[in-house]
Amino acid sequence: MTMLSKNKVVLGLSGGVDSTTAALLLKEQGLTVIGYYFDVLGNNKKGREAAQELASRLDIDFIAEDVSEEFADTVIGNFCSEYACGRTPNPCVICNPAVKFRKLTETADRCGACYIATGHYARVYRDESTGLSFIRKGVSGRKDQSYMLYRLGQSVLQRLILPLGDFADKEKTREVARKSMMPNAEASDSQEICFIDEKKETYAEFLSRRGIPFKEGNFVDRDGRVLGRHQGIGRYTIGQRKGLGIALGKPAFVTAIDTETGNVVLGSNDDLFRKKVVSSSCFFAETDGPEAPEKLLGKEGLTAKIRYAAKPAAVRLSKEDNGRIAAVFEEPQRAATPGQSIVFYDGELAVGGGFIE
Repeated sequence: MTMLSKNKVVLGLSGGVDSTTAALLLKEQGLTVIGYYFDVLGNNKKGREAAQELASRLDIDFIAEDVSEEFADTVIGNFCSEYACGRTPNPCVICNPAVKFRKLTETADRCGACYIATGHYARVYRDESTGLSFIRKGVSGRKDQSYMLYRLGQSVLQRLILPLGDFADKEKTREVARKSMMPNAEASDSQEICFIDEKKETYAEFLSRRGIPFKEGNFVDRDGRVLGRHQGIGRYTIGQRKGLGIALGKPAFVTAIDTETGNVVLGSNDDLFRKKVVSSSCFFAETDGPEAPEKLLGKEGLTAKIRYAAKPAAVRLSKEDNGRIAAVFEEPQRAATPGQSIVFYDGELAVGGGFIE
């Protein structure tokens, strides 16, 4: 790190208004900004050209890289295998540590840049007493993206700048872009899954095209009584109500998916609530790995989110076998979904999390 320039930062430049505004703010701070575009599909000529044009307008250097091969292996591969097993993955949570931020740090090393940056709505907290860094919630409760970043390790956090974390809303971001006459100031937000064009195909169609089988099975109630047939467990997720293709004369929700039998369990909304959520493949910022800090176990005042848009809820953590963590909530949580992340917070700091089992 001592060999790297503290005046230089590599910014993930997607072509959207968030990363554009981040570049403007970093330049205002006197930093030399290098825009880095990673092409996750390998053929996104339009996206690459848009990012390059923005870099030219911003008067910053620009680097583009085809990362499609490792993105396909790591992110799309996980997406497909998880759905095939009846789980609901979050590709961004996988991509951030394995591809996006790893590529940013590797590029920063090659460019001699001390820092990396993105347009995420979150902040970085650095504990001067321990030297550790943590992801901190963004000021905007509605836009906060700390949930997506909980798996970043210290080697990333120590170098990370998040310029938009102090913005109270997206309008502030657009305002900065407007003042600099950026052409994308009014551009709409990007789509949820970057590698699926939802205007052209559904998740199920994408998975089918990738060779993921959708073996039909039974809809059953919680007592195992057959209610009808379904089109394959990969088409359903916990809490789903619409698109089931079955009429029971009352609202029905997916409450469980049995990968061994292929059954999809239907029940009432009340059946979706649980107090205990168990997670595996956990990561904690303090230990920079899977081991939960002892001080977090049983601690009062912790909260957790079981999905990106969920409200943080009071929780106590404990260890289970095989490195799993049990989170017991004060109030039952609706539709904890295997494959999604549960993220633990100590105040505003994202201290760890794992994948819901």
